[in-house]
Amino acid sequence: MSTTKGYAAPVKDAPLAPFSFERRAPREHDVAIDIKFCGICHSDIHQTRDEWNEFLPEPSIFPMVPGHEIAGIVTAVGSKVTKYKVGDKVGVGCFVDSCRVCPECKQGLEQYCAVGMNQTYNSHEKDGSPTYGGYSEKIVVDENYVLRIPDNLPLDASAPLLCAGITLYSPLRHWNAGPGKKVAIVGLGGLGHMGVKLAHAMGAEVTVLSQSLKKEADGKRLGADHFYATSDPKTFEKLQRYFDLIICTVSADINWEQYLMLLKTDGSMVLVGAPEKRVPLGAFPLIAGRKSLAGSGIGGIKETQEMLDFCGKHGITCDIELTPIQKVNEAYARVLKSDVRYRFVIDMASLKKG
Repeated sequence: MSTTKGYAAPVKDAPLAPFSFERRAPREHDVAIDIKFCGICHSDIHQTRDEWNEFLPEPSIFPMVPGHEIAGIVTAVGSKVTKYKVGDKVGVGCFVDSCRVCPECKQGLEQYCAVGMNQTYNSHEKDGSPTYGGYSEKIVVDENYVLRIPDNLPLDASAPLLCAGITLYSPLRHWNAGPGKKVAIVGLGGLGHMGVKLAHAMGAEVTVLSQSLKKEADGKRLGADHFYATSDPKTFEKLQRYFDLIICTVSADINWEQYLMLLKTDGSMVLVGAPEKRVPLGAFPLIAGRKSLAGSGIGGIKETQEMLDFCGKHGITCDIELTPIQKVNEAYARVLKSDVRYRFVIDMASLKKG
């Protein structure tokens, strides 16, 4: 065991504060990682505030050390590790283990593990000990749940790929975004800006649907072909039956039926944002045009590595703002105000400054 410094929410809704805890010594298949950077995900805020309690498989665990967009350097490996060596650039995403034997795990869909994946934080290891996330100095993870970060990508801007990146890559791949496909990204935030970059790199025609036009220049810079304001009723008139695929990244309550009318016959709208409240939906927008409303989580280990390699090939990273961990509560407040372009990343070197 080794003592690790980090930041935790001591109880529900409390500001994050310094917290020390124990990490296990590496077992034979474990990789020890010195965390250099960790992204701030909106789900970190939801979980430290216990806002998803009814949707999670077990009660929230406090003190809670958030963080599942982890990028760092391997400092030690177990005696039977074959995939990594000391000095490798690696990442850890939203989970650190799964049952490994259910049909989903055997297909490489560990994110949908029938037993329940072991999340990087606010969860339990198989031995029953609580998991603590990436707002900390170091972490120890089984090699089979560690990802390799391409050498040409910087660690800081790669950290959010471990959640934001794969959250958009997985549905784009599953619903075959590419040449000849018209893809809409709803919302240009931490998730949405990655959707634009990835869909553009895949060769799709990309449209951003945002509440206003104030981010239009950014959207075009990121790779969008078109940009429309959803506050303008003419947008929903002009774009009816236009898209093959719509990916909705927003967590706000919006009228899904309006967006379903923008799909072609057999088109799909995929939800990756999670509104706190249930959204009512009638049957007719789906029936009219054999349309699908679907959801998508993150990705399995194989697909997440595929995403990282794709990003390495195309030089794709997140647009980030670095912050010291001492300002994490300020960063949370700014995320809630959508005051970041487009993802906060914590510089873990700041932990050493106290």
